Amino acid sequence: MVERGLFIVFEGGEASGKSTQAKRLSSALGARLTREPGGTPLGEALRPIALFESAGAIDARSELFLMVAARAEHVARVIRPTIEAGVHVVCDRFSGSTIAYQGYGRGLPIKDVRAASELATNGLNPDLNLLMDLDVVRARTRRSRADDHIESAGADFHHRVREGFRALAAEDPVHWAVIDASGDPDEVETAVHGVLRERLGLAVP
Repeated sequence: MVERGLFIVFEGGEASGKSTQAKRLSSALGARLTREPGGTPLGEALRPIALFESAGAIDARSELFLMVAARAEHVARVIRPTIEAGVHVVCDRFSGSTIAYQGYGRGLPIKDVRAASELATNGLNPDLNLLMDLDVVRARTRRSRADDHIESAGADFHHRVREGFRALAAEDPVHWAVIDASGDPDEVETAVHGVLRERLGLAVP
């Protein structure tokens, strides 16, 4: 019987370094790297509609449904089959981002956002969410431009998103770990590896 792979998710605000750390960790573990929205042909097709200014402004509920539609396909076609085959999956964003951005950020009812996300995941939850936590002001200095309409939202929006992430981590400390993302990439990677050894028993450098 094949041992189930681990499902590890990097969460965090804009310019927090989560994508860099997801790439590093997937390489270190020999894991499958994927992202949201994306990861499947449907997800990648929905990504520019959900994120980019060229798609025009969309309603917050429409934004939510685009995200969860991409997630449902992602879980069914990529994440669940991969971990059931015994391969670790490292994902750049998952349900935590939807709750933080569309719930706390956009102001949609948290219980409704959770329900939509739970329907999309069909009961699949990460073994560990790694929250790359970075002050919003500092994060803005890392960005050379605002690429999409979520990144270009105002500071108040991004403060709400950060507080949303921190609330999620506080309410479920077993499945969330908060990483100080203010250091350089090597320092953050060391912290990530330490958490993985402690929480999941993974043999990472």
